[in-house]
Amino acid sequence: MMKLKTVAVLLFFQLVIVSCQKEEKKVATTEPKITNDTIKTVKTEEKIDYSDFNIFSLSIISSAEKDSDMDIFISISDIYKGEQPIPSDIVKNYKHMSFEERQHFELDASSRKKLLSGIRLTENDSLYIYEYGSNKLQRMPVSQLKAVAYLSPYSDSEDLDPDSYMMGFQVATHQKTTDYDRYNNAIAYFGNKNPFIENKMKPVKWQKAGADISKKYFSHSKLAQGKTYQSQYENMTYYLQDYLEEGNTVERKLAVINDRKEKIAEKTFSLAGSDGGEFLPLYGIDADEANIFQYTGHLFKGKPPVIFGFIAQSFGCPSVSFLDQKEKDFPINCDNRH
Repeated sequence: MMKLKTVAVLLFFQLVIVSCQKEEKKVATTEPKITNDTIKTVKTEEKIDYSDFNIFSLSIISSAEKDSDMDIFISISDIYKGEQPIPSDIVKNYKHMSFEERQHFELDASSRKKLLSGIRLTENDSLYIYEYGSNKLQRMPVSQLKAVAYLSPYSDSEDLDPDSYMMGFQVATHQKTTDYDRYNNAIAYFGNKNPFIENKMKPVKWQKAGADISKKYFSHSKLAQGKTYQSQYENMTYYLQDYLEEGNTVERKLAVINDRKEKIAEKTFSLAGSDGGEFLPLYGIDADEANIFQYTGHLFKGKPPVIFGFIAQSFGCPSVSFLDQKEKDFPINCDNRH
């Protein structure tokens, strides 16, 4: 099996879920009614304000040389609002700088202040990084993080302006390439409270489901039905149905069933409009432990369980999907400037 994970120049690794979905027309069906009373929500005394909530992926930046070190960086450019913090002398004098000098630099005190103001962050806040792949949580005071700028890989290094840069915070430098998974399977948040639940996430390991499942839990579609898969988490069974067009999987539907055989959630993951996106391999079916993409479990305090990792996107950023029809997906800011 081809190894799916490689480190490249200024690569940005993202959680991959679903985006650019088209609405489907409603089709009459006799499938079980979705109920919302049996999804477990992990209760917590600490309340998190999700009204203006932003989460981020971690960018792994390398020289692409064999066994070269990696820098770990979080870009906040997706949500930044305010005066451009990139120092004017950088843009003015970049033609007289070496590539290394203009490719990455630390922001001065004035620029750092602008950066924090533009995302309504203070030095007293913290960065929380939850490595859901290994169930590890890190907390770093913002006051101890370097405010930095990295040249976007999609920018012309010979014709720069302030928008050519990704702005954010440096998490670590000179990390070993063997630590790739640690930062790839992680999600970050800035604030004054930790929103993450620890030790409640797990990989989704799929196996083939019986032929009767498709008729029982999935509605009719104009697309041809493909294979059906299943997995288990707590009191819930996940069923995943492939839909084909000209023999290729172009859509996957997820149905979540409780221990009373009731459908309690459903999601559609589609390549329609994804412009270059593709489905990621399913762990247990066509991927091994070295290539796990789908994860599920309780991730956010006071929220229902989540699932993600179905689509590798070329454009845009991924989202975290909740197993609750009333909850909107959480987009993950990834600074994808394709």
